[in-house]
Amino acid sequence: MTRTYWLEHAWLDGAVEPGVTLTVTPSGSAAGSDGRITAVRTGVATPPPGAEILRGLTLPGLANAHSHAFHRALRGTVQVGSGTFWTWREVMYAVAERLTPDTYHALARAVYAEMALAGITAVGEFHYVHHAPGGTPYTDPNAMGEALIAAAAEAGIRITLLDTAYLSSGFGQPPTPHQLRFSDGTAEAWAERCSVLKERDHARIGAAVHSVRAVPAGQLATVARWSEERRAPLHVHLSEQTAENEACQEAHGCTPTRLLAEHGVLGPRTTGVHNTHLTDEDIALIGSTSTGTCMCPTTERDLADGIGPARALQSAGSPLSLGSDSHAVIDLLEEARAMELNERLRTRTRGHWTAAALLRAATATGHAALGWQDAGTLKPGALADFTTIALDSVRTAGPPPRLGAETAVFAATAADVRHTVVGGRQVVRDGAHALVPDAARALADAVAALRT
Repeated sequence: MTRTYWLEHAWLDGAVEPGVTLTVTPSGSAAGSDGRITAVRTGVATPPPGAEILRGLTLPGLANAHSHAFHRALRGTVQVGSGTFWTWREVMYAVAERLTPDTYHALARAVYAEMALAGITAVGEFHYVHHAPGGTPYTDPNAMGEALIAAAAEAGIRITLLDTAYLSSGFGQPPTPHQLRFSDGTAEAWAERCSVLKERDHARIGAAVHSVRAVPAGQLATVARWSEERRAPLHVHLSEQTAENEACQEAHGCTPTRLLAEHGVLGPRTTGVHNTHLTDEDIALIGSTSTGTCMCPTTERDLADGIGPARALQSAGSPLSLGSDSHAVIDLLEEARAMELNERLRTRTRGHWTAAALLRAATATGHAALGWQDAGTLKPGALADFTTIALDSVRTAGPPPRLGAETAVFAATAADVRHTVVGGRQVVRDGAHALVPDAARALADAVAALRT
């Protein structure tokens, strides 16, 4: 049975159109993930009989291209005092040590519900907590990954599980005790384990290299080959910290970007996350191979990482996507806004991206980076994933609707999301989650369970 949505305003092909209807075929699955848009009509001044009415500005669903779900448990605690990325990491390890498949499922379900409430319809989960503490595999060696896939289904969003190879603590160094549960020992063992994971309507399986310090150079090609053979997304933390760059130079006599290029990791299915501290040659390598860049501005500023050369990367040929990473906040509109505002601070000039370009990074380009090329747009044949931003809140009231894209990017926040639809079914209605009714309580309980 088809369903009709009447959109008061919709962002279509880079412009805001009033009075739009979308006809969708809802999914037959519980997760509501395979429904598609079958027709788009503009100039529909009044809602047709029986249509679901979405007032505000409807955008394609937002894609969170980089997430570590368990980092949500760090919010607030790691903002106390000062410290560095490396001291933050010790706090992160302590939380990771307490995760079990059950507690991770409960936390991720709540985190993904928070994402749906923020208009996010797909998440790229950079997943490396694979085994029990000490490194012993669970009876199901993919129990932790399966917990994340199930959590996404229960929260009503899509997931690309970026199963991550994490084999060493640094160049030529074995994993630390904290890192043993991240490691499969070798890239071959990693490939064998994650090859068992199966895709579902709402779930894709991709790969990740945690970083050049965490996967020995001689094993990078194994991960890249796994991705190539499956035509799956491949992500990698790249040059997030200057200390990593310096250690790579000492160990291999080149930058992390050059090391990845020499071992076949770069390419159009690959996304470098952060890409912060790059040389001009690095930028040219990333752009010439069409390797993507996922910027995570709220995490990058929270951890004092620095401002990456996003404008230069895009000009060189690197598609830009966005992620909330450590979940200091979960707000893709803030990530889009921050990318532009960070560049303004760095260059002391304005207007590096239009609002439309920033929305494309948050929608179509982000979905493509996660292997969902049929999402991120409001067109016939596309997955019926979209979200509606209020244009009458205290943040968004005033500007004319034709400037809705600018209002969404430069004024709205996740709190202004009114509706989220995935696969043609409403996951969020009037600001309330239909599948996780009390997401705030679910978050509080899940986080508390990791502190006891």
